Amino acid sequence: MTTPTSGDVELDSGPGRVLIATVVLGSAVAMLTATVVNVALPTLANDLDASSSEQKWIINAYTLTLAALILIGGSLGDRWGRVRVYRLGVVWFAVASALCAVSWDTTSLIVFRLLQGVGGALLTPGSLAIIQATLRPDDRGRGVGLWSGIGGVAGAIGPLVGGLLVEISWRWVFVVNLPVAVAAFVLSFWVPDSRDETARDSDLDLRGAALTALLLGAASYALIEGPEGGLSALEIVCIVVSVLAAVALWRVERGRDHAMLPLELFADKVFAAANVVTFTIYGGMAVLFFLLSVQLQVTAGWSPLEAGTALLPVTVLMLLLSARAGDWASRIGPRWPLTIGSFVVAAGMTMMTRVGPEASFWSDVLPAVTVFGLGLSLIVAPVTSTALNAVPDERAGAASGVNNAVARTAGLLAVAAIPGFVGLTGDALADPVQLDVGFGRAMLVAAAIVALAGVFAFVLLPSDPSLCDDSHRFEQSRCPVTGEASTTHEAAQA
Repeated sequence: MTTPTSGDVELDSGPGRVLIATVVLGSAVAMLTATVVNVALPTLANDLDASSSEQKWIINAYTLTLAALILIGGSLGDRWGRVRVYRLGVVWFAVASALCAVSWDTTSLIVFRLLQGVGGALLTPGSLAIIQATLRPDDRGRGVGLWSGIGGVAGAIGPLVGGLLVEISWRWVFVVNLPVAVAAFVLSFWVPDSRDETARDSDLDLRGAALTALLLGAASYALIEGPEGGLSALEIVCIVVSVLAAVALWRVERGRDHAMLPLELFADKVFAAANVVTFTIYGGMAVLFFLLSVQLQVTAGWSPLEAGTALLPVTVLMLLLSARAGDWASRIGPRWPLTIGSFVVAAGMTMMTRVGPEASFWSDVLPAVTVFGLGLSLIVAPVTSTALNAVPDERAGAASGVNNAVARTAGLLAVAAIPGFVGLTGDALADPVQLDVGFGRAMLVAAAIVALAGVFAFVLLPSDPSLCDDSHRFEQSRCPVTGEASTTHEAAQA
């Protein structure tokens, strides 16, 4: 089969469908892992005798390397070829998943989860960058909508898959990644590659990557271990190190050509605003996905399979409504979908506080997850498209990496900080009484964070899709949104 040229692939053609299948399979397996492990966590923790802090590390080890290296993953794609790096990420992810499946104790699992996050950092930014660089301009918004919708379904269906697999063994939640990764790897050979020619001869920003990893690693350690027994000297050192690393990262990236963290992208007001909204939305949602399955199993007494079915309504709603929400956002602009969606998600999280001992699926869980799913369907496609459409095609890898890094960093820090903040320390995740109290508090904190995203969306994002819309994106112009010099961008589409 002859592959078409990058930049002119029609979404509704055979090559377009192969492209979407390739990027959805690879990114879906990463999203699946992010949620499927949550359902297996109580069984896994019991088998490996993991404490509450160790359970947080099992979740956050993957997110840590994913968030720390996802920017370098986008840069590698821009330099060496987006499909090539994506393919490498799929293989790496599969090997790391196999290692997770044979873990013999908590420490080995955490180490292998760190490796798994490296694979995720290589494949995740590439999936969106391939869509932006390969499809025709008129099809890119709809392509992102399909990626967001199907990928969101994969993330939402993860708990059900996890529940089914845990009935066999928690190790199968990692084995399931292997056939999906093989399919994505094979299909990738029929997708045309693309790169940023201006970046090929530049040095790789290894200092930026090292500083990011140091910043997030030190911050995560302080946030997870600090509440366990008061701040020790080591945790205070980690706080100081994370602050110094943040300052150094800003100084290093500020004046560097082809920086891993391209600060010049934030000169576009809409790109900056979309990432602020992304951070608050994904931070709050990460707490729900981490704690809900644990609450249902430990406090409500549900089986892993029953807990896995709890988010099925979210899957159905994402499948039915994501594309329509994307189309709506492309017609009216991103402000209202993201504002309304954030407040609806926050309402669903608030309703989650009813989930406790002897919780009923029909009266306690279903109403909450339905409201949550309706809000999520309004958010996923518009927030991603808004960020990506704010930059030119040749910066697609960098923009995708930044937006994904923001989302993963938000989840990493929220899962590290909020459980400890509400008292879920020690063995609390295994204690029904302590967990029930902490879960309710955590849902209210998470709901407040997501509601803040709605405020940011309303204040910072344009309501008119024609604002700052120009085929020559990223050229300096007077932006009607702010009246100040800003970069131009395409209207948000889905």
